[in-house]
Amino acid sequence: MPSHVLILGGTTEARELAAVLAGHPGVRVTTSLAGRTARPGAVAGEVRTGGFGGADGLAAWLRERRVDALVDATHPFAETITANAARAAAATGVPAVVLRRPGWRQGPRDRWHPVPSLPAAADLLPALGSRRVLLTTGRLGLAAFAHLTGPHFVVRSVDPPEPPLPPRLDVILARGPFTAADESALLRDHRVDTLVTKDSGGTATSAKLAAARDLALPVVVVRRPPLPPGTRAVPDVAGAVEWLGRHLK
Repeated sequence: MPSHVLILGGTTEARELAAVLAGHPGVRVTTSLAGRTARPGAVAGEVRTGGFGGADGLAAWLRERRVDALVDATHPFAETITANAARAAAATGVPAVVLRRPGWRQGPRDRWHPVPSLPAAADLLPALGSRRVLLTTGRLGLAAFAHLTGPHFVVRSVDPPEPPLPPRLDVILARGPFTAADESALLRDHRVDTLVTKDSGGTATSAKLAAARDLALPVVVVRRPPLPPGTRAVPDVAGAVEWLGRHLK
């Protein structure tokens, strides 16, 4: 019987890992998607959509489907899902690892303002004198900025955002990746004077940082939440494959 691997997905790394594992005859791979994106990209292997019902629901699913290993390859800011995965793995004894790409590193020409949360980012904007702000924090985090009536916000999202939203808002529906030239044009066309982003890491969304650097714009960077205590983590797909090779029978 093939080993069953559950990937908690939604990231580029999750899709890449699923594609690698689907090519192994001794592995059955299931990727779970939260269902927050209306048009997710194609994923190799089996796919399930929707939540599990918290840590207890995930633990029950691991037992019922006889999962041999769990890879949490969700977004670095999917804090609740990561916590539930750690609890479910501990409750069932299923080996688990977090696949988390490294965060971005500030360079000498970057004008970064690190903050611990989206509400902290919103609190900082008036102090920076921000008038036109590009928000690339995801459509589900816009409520943190809904009370700000001064700045004009530009929001880029794959799917339309839902209220509460800032009162002065332009929405751009687009799916990346974007080049540095794309990002520079966006910043100039919308006369953006401040960029707000989450430290998602990786190269797929880093072009906006290069564009902001070239235009000498301040960037408010929301730091990642910490991983649960005792969590095992690997930085890339190769690391996840190597870890699975040691933990699968």
